[in-house]
Amino acid sequence: MFNRTENLSQYIKLYPVISIVIAINIVVYLLGLIPPLGANILNLGQSANYLIADGEYWRLITAMFIHGGFFHLLFNMFSLYVFGPELERIAGKLRFFTIYFVSGFMGNIISFLTQPPYYASIGASGAIFGIFGAFAALVYYTRKTMPQLKQIIMPIIIISLIMTFLQSGVNGTAHVVGLITGLIIGLFDFHPKRALRWLKKR
Repeated sequence: MFNRTENLSQYIKLYPVISIVIAINIVVYLLGLIPPLGANILNLGQSANYLIADGEYWRLITAMFIHGGFFHLLFNMFSLYVFGPELERIAGKLRFFTIYFVSGFMGNIISFLTQPPYYASIGASGAIFGIFGAFAALVYYTRKTMPQLKQIIMPIIIISLIMTFLQSGVNGTAHVVGLITGLIIGLFDFHPKRALRWLKKR
């Protein structure tokens, strides 16, 4: 299910939303390596609470596409590359994008509402956890028909949550809120009766 065997052109054709998101994140990271430009991208795009409070609401979105280093980018984009395709295939392009974007957005909103004014964060982790949350909803609905999905997904979610609270400098709020948001959207979208209707329309 999560073994990627496609070549690059096949992957882009099959999973356009994921491909576009990964490309944007990589381009932003590469631009960030240019010293003057990189500082401006971080300063103008990070989710800094006191600046959001002053009306710079775009930061709730732009922060999802900025990463703090190569390994930060690599971990998030590799997770999206591996786990995203199955969800995009099942949910469709629009539903997948909704899960990804809204999960990351809500993670930043709740971080803004609960963290102190000087708090700032960057990264797509909240959106990635939203994907995990949506898979948790699938696990719930397919627990009798696809028990193997639970065996794969639940350990990943548990380990990811544990690592969230063992590491310093991680926006745990965005992770947890992203996970819950993805779960809620997934429970709504993947309800068997509702899913049957939109699957028939494909």
